[in-house]
Amino acid sequence: MIDNFALAISHGLMLLAAWLLLRRPDLDHEAGPGDTVEASKKDRKSAIGEKPGA
Repeated sequence: MIDNFALAISHGLMLLAAWLLLRRPDLDHEAGPGDTVEASKKDRKSAIGEKPGA
């Protein structure tokens, strides 16, 4: 018999991981042809909430 607690924990962790991945703000940004690599890194850091220069 499958332990329901183990099943709930594993599915709960997968749900949490999917929810956190879908909430990422950089998933909504698509780089344009004029965007530079440095500009996209700067935007990603500010979107994630990291301190500038960190």
